[in-house]
Amino acid sequence: MIDRVVTSGIFSLDGADFEVDNNVWVVGDDREVVVIDAAHDHRPIVEAVGDRSCLAIIATHGHNDHINAACDLAAALGAPVWLHPADRMLWDVVHPDRAPDAHLSDGQVIAAGGVSLTVLATPGHSPGGVCLHDPAGVVVFTGDTLFRGGPGATGRSFSDYGTIVDSIRDRLLDLPPATRVLTGHGDETTIGDEIPHLAEWEAAR
Repeated sequence: MIDRVVTSGIFSLDGADFEVDNNVWVVGDDREVVVIDAAHDHRPIVEAVGDRSCLAIIATHGHNDHINAACDLAAALGAPVWLHPADRMLWDVVHPDRAPDAHLSDGQVIAAGGVSLTVLATPGHSPGGVCLHDPAGVVVFTGDTLFRGGPGATGRSFSDYGTIVDSIRDRLLDLPPATRVLTGHGDETTIGDEIPHLAEWEAAR
């Protein structure tokens, strides 16, 4: 079971602000879930979780628009927040007085409600960016690593275009072509739809 909650707010980095809509994913069954990317406003996420137990709040990366509701959501649901340690410097800008509860690591498996999510380290958009792969459900949650038609944005602090292309090529595009790509913003795509674009991404290095 996958529920999408769309929240809206401001992404801030390097002194610039952008209005954005974020996808928040609630994944599990009718008993327990995990939340992927607690963005902007914890209240609609709490509503989507309902009376289910939340086992973890997982941040695909540390940009403010993916973690700015994490602490309020953790308090409301009694759930730990997980973040890759390479993005701790981004977290500390948003939440200087509260550390994440646990570290994500490549290959780690997080299970809830019969769903097992494997953590794939995919740096580039940020140093600690991760994707979450559910092989049984043929789904990958890509945060801001891969979108319909291209990689996530680079060119700002702590990001690198060549690194994100390497991550997409080596960690994502070898997944089954039918794999649904559920992104941090915007509409979903599939791995098969994105594979033909790799050559143009490589050429843009």
